[in-house]
Amino acid sequence: MNLMATQPPEPPVPAPPVVRPKSDDGGSVVLERRTQRTKPPQMYQVVMLNDDYTPMEFVVVVIQEFFHKDRETATQIMLKIHLDGKGICGVYPRDIANTKVEQVQEAARQAGHPLQCLSEPVE
Repeated sequence: MNLMATQPPEPPVPAPPVVRPKSDDGGSVVLERRTQRTKPPQMYQVVMLNDDYTPMEFVVVVIQEFFHKDRETATQIMLKIHLDGKGICGVYPRDIANTKVEQVQEAARQAGHPLQCLSEPVE
């Protein structure tokens, strides 16, 4: 004796009706969709300039604070600034780069240092 319940088979699902395009008179225009590619934003590098008056430790702290670099990386950037006359602290879109420059210059001004910083387009 078989006590298992069996379910009746499901009825077949009817296929959707085939829709055929209506014939046209040949005067229609078909536009192709083209994918638009936007250019990435122009990037700007924030460059800090060397001077003979701003303490090296202040430069390291500024790089750590405003460019979120660890102490070792900030020290390496500071030494590049000191030895080469300038060093790149970071690369950002234009508005962010300009904000970083303003933050650095404001911190230097408040501390009484002549530290200069600028942004220039990356080529």
